Amino acid sequence: MPRELPYIVAINEAIHLEMARDEDVLYFGQNMATTENEDFVKAFGKDRVRVTPISETAEIGLAVGAALAGKRPVVELYMAEFMLVAMDQVTNEGNRFRAMSGGQVTVPLVLKAGYGFAAGWAGQHTGVLTNLFMGVPGLKVAVPSTAADAKGLMATAIRDDNPVVYLHHYLLTLEHGDVPEGEHLVPFGEAAIRRSGGDVTIVATGWMVDRSLAAADTLAGEGIKAEIIDPRTVAPLDTKTILESVERTGRLVLVDQAPRHAAAATVIAGEVAEHGFSSLKAPIVQVTGRDATVPYSEPLEAYVIPDEERIAGAVRRVLGTSPVAA
Repeated sequence: MPRELPYIVAINEAIHLEMARDEDVLYFGQNMATTENEDFVKAFGKDRVRVTPISETAEIGLAVGAALAGKRPVVELYMAEFMLVAMDQVTNEGNRFRAMSGGQVTVPLVLKAGYGFAAGWAGQHTGVLTNLFMGVPGLKVAVPSTAADAKGLMATAIRDDNPVVYLHHYLLTLEHGDVPEGEHLVPFGEAAIRRSGGDVTIVATGWMVDRSLAAADTLAGEGIKAEIIDPRTVAPLDTKTILESVERTGRLVLVDQAPRHAAAATVIAGEVAEHGFSSLKAPIVQVTGRDATVPYSEPLEAYVIPDEERIAGAVRRVLGTSPVAA
C-alpha cells in the first residue's frame, strides 16, 4: 500500500529495510553515528553504522575493502563533489576489481551523494557530475526523480554486486510522493514514461523531470503534447525506450542540469543520432546548464540552470512553432 513520504525519508527507509534484511549491509559517513540516539545506530549498533574520519579517500577505500571482504557498504558522502577527492578509489579501484579478477571477486558498494543544490550555494555544492560517472566502466549510476524511485533504486543499488553511484537531487529532498510499503525494488536500466504525448519526446533526469513536466503543462495549453521520459539510471541507460518514443514523435529535446559539454544529454543525443536518425523530423535540441561554474548570485544561477521557459522554447523550436535560435 503506497503512503505519501518525502524523497529523503524514502531513501532512508530503503537503507533501513536492507540493513534489516541483510546483516552484511553497513552504513557509514562523516557526520553520522555521533550519538547513541540516532535511529540507525539504535536499530543496528555502531558495528554497522559508523562515523568516519574527514577523508573521502579513507572512507571510500574502506568501503572498497569491506566490499571485497563480503560486506555491502553504503557510504554517505553528502555532496557529489566530495567524490572527486577520492577519484582513484571511485574510478580506478572499486570499479575495476571484478573485471581485473576475472569475476573472482565482486565489489557491492553504494556511494550515496547529493547533487545540484540550486539555492545560491555555488559551484562546489551545485555540480552535476552524472556524465562523469556514467562514462566510467564498471560503475552504475542511479538518478531518482521521485520518492518511490528513490526508495526502489536504493534497494536495488544495495543488492547489486557492482559499485553504484547513487545521486539524489537536493531540491527533491522534501518533495513528497506515493511510496510503496515494504520491499520495493526498481530495476536498473528501465526508464519510466512520466507523461505520454505524441508531438515531441523530452528526456530529463532528476530535478529536471519536474521542470520538464511543468513545461509540458504550459505546452499542453498550446495544443502541444510532450512525452517525458525519465531514464532513472544513466548507467545502464535504457536507450530502447528513448528510441521507441522518438520513433513515435519524431522530435527530441534533452534536458540536463549539467554543463552542455559534460552532460548525460550529450551521450543520449549521440545514441539517438546513431540509432534513431531516420525517425527524426527535426534536429535534436539540448537544454542544459551553461558551460560555467554555477555562481553564488541567485539571478546568475537561474541564468545558468535550465528552467521551464527554456524547455518550452526548445520544444517550440523543434516543432517549428518559433524561430530557431542562432
